[in-house]
Amino acid sequence: MNQNITQPISQGLYKPAVRYENIIYTSGMTPRKDGELLYSGKIKATEPIEVYKKAVCLASKNALLSALACLKEDEKISLVLQLTVYLCATEDFVQHSKIADYASNFLLEKLGVESIGSRATIGVFSLPSNAPVEVVFVAIVGKC
Repeated sequence: MNQNITQPISQGLYKPAVRYENIIYTSGMTPRKDGELLYSGKIKATEPIEVYKKAVCLASKNALLSALACLKEDEKISLVLQLTVYLCATEDFVQHSKIADYASNFLLEKLGVESIGSRATIGVFSLPSNAPVEVVFVAIVGKC
C-alpha cells in the first residue's frame, strides 16, 4: 500500500479500493472531500452539463486516489479496464455519455491516453446521500 496517498473516507463497512494480484477494484466514489458530500441532487435536463463537471471530477479523483493507494513505489495504473459512471438524473435527462466524458477526461489527464479502456454510463433513480454521481473502476497495475 502506498502510504503517501490519502484515501477517501469510507461511508460504510468497505474499503475504498481492493487489490487482487495486478488488478485494482475501486468502491463507488461520490463527490466528497474529507467525508463531506460537496454536491447533491439529481442531474437535470434543464441545466447545462457543465454544471456537473466539478462533481464528476471530484468523484473521479476519489476513485483514482483509492486506486493509487494500492500501488507500490515502482508501480502505476497502466490501464483502466472498465470505468462505470452512475448518474442520478431526472427522467428526461439523456446526455449521460457527455457527463461521463468528464470522468474519462479526468483519468486521461492523470493517467495518459494509453490507460483509457471501456466505459459504461448508467442513469439511476438515487445514489447514496443524494449524490448526483458515483464513479467506480477496475484497473490493471503495471511497472513504472
